[in-house]
Amino acid sequence: MTTLHPGAVFRELISQGTIMIPGVFNALVARMAERAGFKAVYQSGAALSAGLAALPDIGLISQTEFALQGKYLAEAVSIPVISDADTGFGETMSVERTVTEYEASGLAGLHLEDQQLPKRCGHLSGKTLVTQEEMVGKIHAAVSARHSDQFVIIARTDAKEVNGIDDAIKRAQAYVDAGADMIFPEAMQTKEEFEKFAEAISVPLMANMTEFGKSPLFSADELEQMGYAAVLFPVSLFRIGMQAVENALEEIQESKTQAGLLKKMQPRSRLYEFLDYEGFDKRDQKYFQLEE
Repeated sequence: MTTLHPGAVFRELISQGTIMIPGVFNALVARMAERAGFKAVYQSGAALSAGLAALPDIGLISQTEFALQGKYLAEAVSIPVISDADTGFGETMSVERTVTEYEASGLAGLHLEDQQLPKRCGHLSGKTLVTQEEMVGKIHAAVSARHSDQFVIIARTDAKEVNGIDDAIKRAQAYVDAGADMIFPEAMQTKEEFEKFAEAISVPLMANMTEFGKSPLFSADELEQMGYAAVLFPVSLFRIGMQAVENALEEIQESKTQAGLLKKMQPRSRLYEFLDYEGFDKRDQKYFQLEE
């Protein structure tokens, strides 16, 4: 029985209409997103850097750390997982290994960006770009390195913020010509810019609806009307979770007890449901039963 490559599943999903992709900062959150009805999830470099190592998103987390954490996500769910791959963690040979490691981890695809190191969050100022030619070489390397042509190569361009939208579109077209399956235009600032990009690019587009950034927070329905195939909510769940943790710590510090927080907590039974604790327990008992 042949199992579909997760990239093939992702391609089929975006062919049917615009999909929403929440960022998930660990495997349990990925499973919760799947149970909530989302059809794909996303590993954010910003959330991984902050949550795993309390580091800013400036390219400090390694290729293998991304791949390992991506493996945990992919194993926890049956839906496709797309992952940030920063700048590919180096030049073209590093991009080759990145694709190999990510695909082996069970991921459906990745996105590469055209920034120079040290990279910056896409919605911050001070970004610098590699040349268009260098990024095209990275896309060629990524396409060549994948085991299956279903693994999704997404090219992200940060050029709009640096050089303007016309250069961003020019770069995106070159990345498509190099073999990119999707384009991720970062830090669009108006509806007109989102629409102009969609009119110019023929492959599916990914929109980034990160909070507190440069882009207005359009709904998935609005972005579908503009011509976008996928909508990322990359750090939404992480931000909500971290604020809840901060609030809880303050309350415990002040009240000297967690009793007032019980109604805000996920019950043990609900956690065990997500973990399939009962299934593990039943299998464990079965292995020690002797046949008569």
